[in-house]
Amino acid sequence: MNMMENLKTKKIIALIGMSLIMVSCKAPMATVIKDEVKENLPPSFQQQEERQNADNNSGMTPWRQFFTDPDLVNLIEIALKNNQELLITLQQIEIAKSGVLYQKGKLSPTVAAKLGIGVKKAGRYTSEGAGDATTEIEPGKEMPDPLGNFEGGLMANWEIDIWKKLRTEKEAAIAHYLSTVEGKNFVLSSLIEEVADNYYELLALDNQLDIIQQYTELQKKALEISKIQKQAAAATELAVKKFEAELAKSKAAEYTIRQQITEKENEINALLGRFPQPIIRKKENFMSTIPQTVYTGIPSQLLANRPDVKQAELELKAAKLDVEAARKEFYPSLEISATLGLEAFKPSYLVKMPESIAYNLAGELAGPLINKSAIKANFQTADAKQIQSLYEYDKTILNAYLDIANLMSKVKNIDQYYQLKSEETHALDQSIDIANQLFRNSRADYLEVLMNQRDALDAKMDLVEAKQKQLSTIVDIYKSLGGGWK
Repeated sequence: MNMMENLKTKKIIALIGMSLIMVSCKAPMATVIKDEVKENLPPSFQQQEERQNADNNSGMTPWRQFFTDPDLVNLIEIALKNNQELLITLQQIEIAKSGVLYQKGKLSPTVAAKLGIGVKKAGRYTSEGAGDATTEIEPGKEMPDPLGNFEGGLMANWEIDIWKKLRTEKEAAIAHYLSTVEGKNFVLSSLIEEVADNYYELLALDNQLDIIQQYTELQKKALEISKIQKQAAAATELAVKKFEAELAKSKAAEYTIRQQITEKENEINALLGRFPQPIIRKKENFMSTIPQTVYTGIPSQLLANRPDVKQAELELKAAKLDVEAARKEFYPSLEISATLGLEAFKPSYLVKMPESIAYNLAGELAGPLINKSAIKANFQTADAKQIQSLYEYDKTILNAYLDIANLMSKVKNIDQYYQLKSEETHALDQSIDIANQLFRNSRADYLEVLMNQRDALDAKMDLVEAKQKQLSTIVDIYKSLGGGWK
């Protein structure tokens, strides 16, 4: 009879197990996503002309070799040590690293030590209370009432990863951790670009300040000539007042540029993580600086060189793994629990062994059958996030390609712009000398002199700005190629 009952019990357990597996395994399927942008990436950039240099990529050049100005290199090194945004990103890496350790720990059994003290008073007219009243520990010694409980020992719990759900969660955590590392590299690249761009803007402001000061001196001389000519009746008071107004205007522009220099210095100091102080630089060679040649390589290299593209790719991988782990929540889980220790209702009985030894070993297979809305919602959220991650990845690749295409075109156009501005500046400098000579000989009026001087000032200011854009564009394309973090 006992054998028949055991057989029935085993059949019931098997049926329950089969029903758990059959019902809970009806998990929804994840959305199948396809990366069309990556597959359709052009083999070369639109502006690429020299095929022999297509395999060279300036983005692979370490930043210390790319930047040759020692003052700029020193500023970048300080920024890499003190920049707050970079330090925050490093802590994000530590957080992600802890997430990996947490998921790894879930794969192993947890073991804990336990000490407990309790007391229990059962009702007299209950089955437990009535049983205790008639039970004797030893002849003549009844069970104490209330009944104490003293225990100590070890307890363990282990979820068997039968569906590799925990391993999937660990792989997702690793992918997320690696993406934070790439995020740090992108912050590095962006930080170096910002420091270099602001450094060149500061040098441009220094040179523009020199131009304004030279223009101011020129206006002072023109004002003195107009006063002399007025005394000789060769010019009127109107000419004198016009030159006085132009002198005041140039002096006011000088203070505007000085303020811009102060703000630009403080902007660099903020990137360097320090309080305001002078920025060491040499402005003399700014206009003679020749932008270095950059090689773009081929578009597919962006997938390996640009940290933001690699970060988006790893986040996509993590999102896919999150969907897989969320889907496995529909499957039954197997947990094993065990306890081993000493237990007695009186402390002195704890040392009486083997009577005080207590242990427990149990295995539990459980799976969701009804009311799975929370699990479904979690799965749908993970599925939507993986689609979102794909769009983010595609957008990052597309923007990376467009950035380089735009910057390559900008390099060519700004070079032509700079050459033409140089010719304009040279011609206007000559016209100033001619106009001043004619004005001294009363063969030209003050308006011709003023217009020539203003045009020459604007051209020189534009030329300095063009030089700054030349250098900054090279820095931008270097960063867009994935340079700066190595």
